[in-house]
Amino acid sequence: MDMISLGTVFLELVFGHVPALPGPGEEIFTDEFAVSCGGAVTSASAAARAGAQAGLCTVLGDDLGSAVVREFCAGLGVDLSYSRRVRRPSAGITVVLNFDGDRAFVTHNPPRPAGEQPDVGRWLGVLRDSRPRWCYLHGGAGVPDVLRQARAQGTRTVLDVSLGDEQHLREEIIECVRLADLFVPNEDEIRRLTGTTSTEAAVAAAAAWGTTMVVTRGARGALIAGPDGVSEVSDGVRQVTVRDLTGAGDNFAGAMIGALVQGVPLTRAVAAANAAAAESVTRPGAVGAVEVAGFSSAGRAPGAMVAENLAAAALQDAVAKIAGQQGGPAPGSGRPGGAARS
Repeated sequence: MDMISLGTVFLELVFGHVPALPGPGEEIFTDEFAVSCGGAVTSASAAARAGAQAGLCTVLGDDLGSAVVREFCAGLGVDLSYSRRVRRPSAGITVVLNFDGDRAFVTHNPPRPAGEQPDVGRWLGVLRDSRPRWCYLHGGAGVPDVLRQARAQGTRTVLDVSLGDEQHLREEIIECVRLADLFVPNEDEIRRLTGTTSTEAAVAAAAAWGTTMVVTRGARGALIAGPDGVSEVSDGVRQVTVRDLTGAGDNFAGAMIGALVQGVPLTRAVAAANAAAAESVTRPGAVGAVEVAGFSSAGRAPGAMVAENLAAAALQDAVAKIAGQQGGPAPGSGRPGGAARS
């Protein structure tokens, strides 16, 4: 397997742009609504679209969100054999409200039975059994053990940080960063994690952690910060109409891994990831609208689903073209940026 994404999944109810959030007793209306799914499925599906043999390690239950994830992954060929099946609701439910150029979320995570094995404990066995070339996961408590296991068996790791976790899991996340092959925060996350006020200062401070970083910057592309210094990558960025920013970082990471598994140098892989992230924000939801009993078409123009599918296919061709402009393995040890791990 080329890559496996470790984490939870969500059913997303995505509402298009609203002028403001409703106050108590208020009702607001939007012309656009879609059903999507997100979480760990986002990076796995992005890697699959980029040509990788991708897998998803999550918990799938008997709820609608899990059913949506199963159907979506089947359509893309994402391997679910390492996901655990349970007879209870397991997928989170997230309401996404787009406003003021950003999003607000309301999320419900189904409670887990007492005594159930934590996800992180199960991930260790999944890594040993699947032995992927790459894995993607978010930092947090218990994750350092997973990263050590990955390093010991030769699996390369891409680490991200979840929204808000840098506020109460800072030390755990930094420990995770030190153990990862690549760290992919956005500008705001790396500033908050380092306690600095500028991206330049944040990157300089994070250099002490010793891990190559790819810092995403939205419409300005990304920064690669590694042993050879800091470089900007704007290739792949294009002007788009932003509909929903949800999942842009996970789409970026998945597409980057999809390019790296094909031996593409890190700079070209980041350019391909820029293109994938740019396309992802033009559609509602982390993976775009999905058909669920007709709900996903509500408030959307006729043919919108067809147009989005065509756009996704066009992006796959564009990403492949960008990544293929400079083929061949990266210099050095073959790890990103040539940084060797013992």
